[in-house]
Amino acid sequence: MTLARSLKFFMAAALVFGLVACGDDGDDGAPGPAGPAGPAGPTGSPGPQGPAGPAGPAGPGSTSALALRYLGNVRNPNAEFDAAAAEIVSFDPGTNQAFVVNAQSGLVDVFNVASPMAPAFVSSIDVAQAVADARGEVASTMALGAVNSVDIFDGVFAAAIEAAPKQNNGYVAFFQTSDSSFLAAVPAGALPDMVTFSPDGNWVLVANEGEPSGDYQIDPEGSVTAIDVSGGAASVMDSSATTIGFTDFNVGGPRAGELGDDVRISNVMGVTTVAQDLEPEYIAVSADSSRAFVALQENSAIAEIDLASLSITRIRGLGTKDHSLPGNELDASDDDDTINIRTWPVKGLFMPDAIASFDFAGTSYVVTANEGDGREYFYDTDEATCLSNGGLDFDEDDGCLAYLDEIRIKDIVDPDEVGASIEVDGLEQFPGAGVDTDGDMIDDIFEDDRLGRLTVIATEGVSNCDVTDGQPEAGCVYEELVAYGARSFSIFNADTGERVFDSGSDFERITADRLGSVGFNASNDDNDDFDSRSDAKGPEPEAVTLATLGGRHYAFVGLERVGGIMVYDITEPEAARFVQYLNPRDFSEDAQNGDDSYNPAAGDLGPEDIEYVAAENSPNGSPLLLVGNEISGTLAIYQLEVIDTE
Repeated sequence: MTLARSLKFFMAAALVFGLVACGDDGDDGAPGPAGPAGPAGPTGSPGPQGPAGPAGPAGPGSTSALALRYLGNVRNPNAEFDAAAAEIVSFDPGTNQAFVVNAQSGLVDVFNVASPMAPAFVSSIDVAQAVADARGEVASTMALGAVNSVDIFDGVFAAAIEAAPKQNNGYVAFFQTSDSSFLAAVPAGALPDMVTFSPDGNWVLVANEGEPSGDYQIDPEGSVTAIDVSGGAASVMDSSATTIGFTDFNVGGPRAGELGDDVRISNVMGVTTVAQDLEPEYIAVSADSSRAFVALQENSAIAEIDLASLSITRIRGLGTKDHSLPGNELDASDDDDTINIRTWPVKGLFMPDAIASFDFAGTSYVVTANEGDGREYFYDTDEATCLSNGGLDFDEDDGCLAYLDEIRIKDIVDPDEVGASIEVDGLEQFPGAGVDTDGDMIDDIFEDDRLGRLTVIATEGVSNCDVTDGQPEAGCVYEELVAYGARSFSIFNADTGERVFDSGSDFERITADRLGSVGFNASNDDNDDFDSRSDAKGPEPEAVTLATLGGRHYAFVGLERVGGIMVYDITEPEAARFVQYLNPRDFSEDAQNGDDSYNPAAGDLGPEDIEYVAAENSPNGSPLLLVGNEISGTLAIYQLEVIDTE
């Protein structure tokens, strides 16, 4: 039966039914239940197309990809090998110049990168001399040390410079980028270690690390200095600077109860306060310039500052990473002559160095490079004085070791070293889990070729003893073994503090795949040093910067030890994905010449900082990455290319 005949039949039937039901002599009956829906009619012709809505971000199936291409490098002709001659980098689009911290000289080096494939050294800026000339108290009562950080906004660069000694308050100085002329200088806190402009250009923020003296007798408080530059850098005065401290979080302070147990406080020597122990390392500012996020590296925490009130909103600990879980594996030994990435009964404190911030779908996120950092302090004295004053050790080259918070796992249980005990939950599952080269079962997890040489934090996970000098003693009980850093990068929800992503064991697995037994977990100053960092912090993620390209967000992470840049697509923060790893280092070449000078054929060594240059600000119209490499003393330049894969 055709559709038309079917319709006629049903219409006729309905008409007959209606006439019978509605006769004159009978009452209407109750309506019956609705019948089943008839078949759908033919589709009507389409209406006119409406206006296109705004384009959304590219989804997981995006047909664009990002490629990182190495262009070359440049260095100060006086740069020495392993002297930190190229560290922090900032770029000025108005002059096409890169301003680079040279810790070897204590100056700021200027490079012309108008031709990214042929950059050239221009000159150096003596920040200390400029500040001394402008500030009478500097010339008469104190000295200044090296520049630690630079940042640029709208033709002005800010430089953070420490005092000498660095326990005194340092300064932030402002210069014109066009001619390097001095504008102003204002005091900061002790050891201003990182400086950054807010995205709106109204604030300059300084992380004052407040490191102690080598003998740990002077330990200044860590702090953040906020400088109001909304009226222009040339007009800043001392009153423009506000130092934000942490004394309210001291024991007995009004906010002491807000500090969670996951914020690491060491109580060094049993006398340091919380404010002394907190050491700001790096600052990222939210896209709307309303909040600053401060990495407290040694404390494995992030402080949040409200820039409207210049007050600390909260301090959040970052928790620990469990290396016994699949996906969090690591290579724990530098003495096994192989790549052995596997689970171990160890945790890690994230301890980020560089951090960055971005917004996605109305939420702010913080991205962290989880380097890790120990506390080790020496001072100059003779051996007898060192040991009589409670020094832990004496070395002819380094002097007296006043404080150290790291230890190898095997030394914890060695009666000749410490003689402490390790009672880690699940530890019994690990001994005998592998076989040695002879095919025999391995019974002792604390052997050098397994977990024994891994360096852990002596003051973490321990009870039943006093470790305020940084080292354990007989009777100590370790219920957790906690390593430095997480060998990864992470993404945290800035509002809740939740860790929504961690790259797990990616960095070691990727470098193992790409470099193999030539460069895996190598040191940054020796190209014949395979596996030498496995017992410490592995590839050691140090630097991170972010970029938005082709509608997608990307993170670029610099690996300080093995070298190279990891690229991740973080458009969906909970599902970030690996894109590329590029390492310009040549492991077939010696890092040094016979006279101990740098061998350029070895490539870039020790990436310390990454600066992103957007296409609209780039000298060649393409987005760039500028990387400061502290071991080789080189400024490296990469180009970013968005590739359409359709």
